[in-house]
Amino acid sequence: MNTNFGYVRVAAAVPHMRVADCQYNASEIKKQITEAVQEGVEVVCFPELSITGYTCADLFFTQQLQRDALTALEEVCAYTRNLPIIVLVGAPLKVDNNLYNCAFVMTDGEVVGVVPKINLPNTGEFYEKRWFSSGRDVLEHNVNSIRPRIPTIELWGTDVPFGIDLLFTTKDYSFGIEICEDLWSPLPASTQLAIQGAEIIFNLSSSNCVTGKHGFRQRMITQQSARVHCGYVYTSSGIGESTTDIVFSGSTYIAENGDMLEIGERFQMESSMVISEIDVERLRIDRQRNTNFTHDKHGHYRHIQVAPLERSLEDASLQFSGRPEGYCLGGPLHRHFTKTPFLPKRKESMEYCEDVLNLQVHGLLRRWQHTHAESLVVGISGGLDSTLALIVSVLAADRLGYNRSQVIGVTMPGFGTSDRTYHNAIEMMEEMGVSIHEIPIREMATQHLNDIGHDINTHDITYENAQARIRTLVLMDMANKYNGLVVGTGDMSELALGWATYCGDHMSMYGVNAGVPKTLVRYMVRYAAENIFGERLREILMDVIDTPVSPELLPTDEDGNIAQITEDKVGPYELHDFFMYYYLRYGFTREKIAYMASLAFEDQYTEDVIEHWLSVFMRRFFTQQFKRSCLPDGPKVVGVSLSPRGDLRMPSDVSLCER
Repeated sequence: MNTNFGYVRVAAAVPHMRVADCQYNASEIKKQITEAVQEGVEVVCFPELSITGYTCADLFFTQQLQRDALTALEEVCAYTRNLPIIVLVGAPLKVDNNLYNCAFVMTDGEVVGVVPKINLPNTGEFYEKRWFSSGRDVLEHNVNSIRPRIPTIELWGTDVPFGIDLLFTTKDYSFGIEICEDLWSPLPASTQLAIQGAEIIFNLSSSNCVTGKHGFRQRMITQQSARVHCGYVYTSSGIGESTTDIVFSGSTYIAENGDMLEIGERFQMESSMVISEIDVERLRIDRQRNTNFTHDKHGHYRHIQVAPLERSLEDASLQFSGRPEGYCLGGPLHRHFTKTPFLPKRKESMEYCEDVLNLQVHGLLRRWQHTHAESLVVGISGGLDSTLALIVSVLAADRLGYNRSQVIGVTMPGFGTSDRTYHNAIEMMEEMGVSIHEIPIREMATQHLNDIGHDINTHDITYENAQARIRTLVLMDMANKYNGLVVGTGDMSELALGWATYCGDHMSMYGVNAGVPKTLVRYMVRYAAENIFGERLREILMDVIDTPVSPELLPTDEDGNIAQITEDKVGPYELHDFFMYYYLRYGFTREKIAYMASLAFEDQYTEDVIEHWLSVFMRRFFTQQFKRSCLPDGPKVVGVSLSPRGDLRMPSDVSLCER
């Protein structure tokens, strides 16, 4: 699995079908199996009772339909011989004179297991209990255990595992099966399957369509995949079913751990299929961190070993250039990676931004109240980070009913301060109504550099950090003078890279931006500009957004413009935030992160550029942990943080980055 970075390509298929025409349905299923193989799919799932059709009603009792179903099943099973794929097909099956609604798992010409449906609807338009028995009936309940009463059935001369206690395991992943109503029950079968080890759940369904059900079903699938840290593949019968009283839309969904990866188009006139990849490594990492995950195991589940034919490199329809030798997942990935994993989806933007600001504001105001401080002191440079910190400070004052003059903005022009950032800082503070202090640091820095014997014309790290520490000294002393708290402005991305002067901008009394990555800082300033403040302040904030990111510690150019551009030195923050998200959140390997970044940024950066900046990120992340080991308090805002008291408890002297 390592050669595939943990991705398992799956498909949810909806074949064009005819009610009770098993031969026709088998032929359509075979066509889609061929399509799935050509697309490099490892497991393809067809709807509930896809061999016969779901709406056969009392025809399920007829010997003719039962015999036709078995014949068609055998044909489909034989068709899978010598194909590198696992196929899940739905059909009725009579066992001990009871009829069951079953999912058949087949690969390489063999049925490796049969799973009967557990929960049979018997209300409204569904009367399954009229025709089928529950899979629960095949369990034998004893005082000390629950075991299958019918562990195997005979199919075409071969004993096949049968029951609701089957867990299918390949060398790379495990999967379980539930059928339609099983998901809608108070205790879905997928919950125990996942706890027992199933990483992907396949749901063969024939759920009908009514107004509003599509969205509700989508939410159920997404939530279940999040609750049990699994991939969830769902397919349902299409419009070929009988429309006597209900209509079927052919709904298909592929979800993973709370994220909906693919939703198929409904009401297709022909056969349809959605394909994506489940990241099993991601699921295992979250299950590993959830120490409560395996506490609720009930009963004994049989692990059925499944060995589909291996897909060779020659089988793959497309090859990846520059990928590890042996990489054999045919064709490019169907799933997409956003360039900005810390930013919200468009439809969730307003609520997300409100949450970010509320977390920052309430974290700060609680500290303000607790310390009985009379003011907040914020260093204002005219850059993104200090702008967001000022916004949060002003909103905290508003929320507490304090006068905004209790927020003290301090601008400290130095050797590299540009006219653009200086004027933006002053005008921003004026528009927000905070107290303004301007304290130039050029003379202080010059005196200090002379005191330590450093040539003022040598623009090295000493030259830069002296200014940063002088600014922090000024802020701390201002806080003492006005009984205030120094509000830190440094963001999470800078902390990850160690792009902060130790005991300079690295230190504060409360770091409101410590949990906010740089890409989100920019997004939040734009949100505030468009939704909180008036026209003039909006113009200033938009110019701040357009200003290059810089610490402004080196002299400006001849025209007074910023000469020191941070991203020229450490690399694009959008790349570093991408790296940081997948390394901190999931602990992915360097190779996998590089691969994902190459897909997300394929229109923007070459693989060599990505590899270069990933090396920079890894080196700086591990060598700069000592700065993070003594961070001031600050709120966790996104799903990960760098706090040494919270998400990142890491020794300062680690050599992992060298591997």
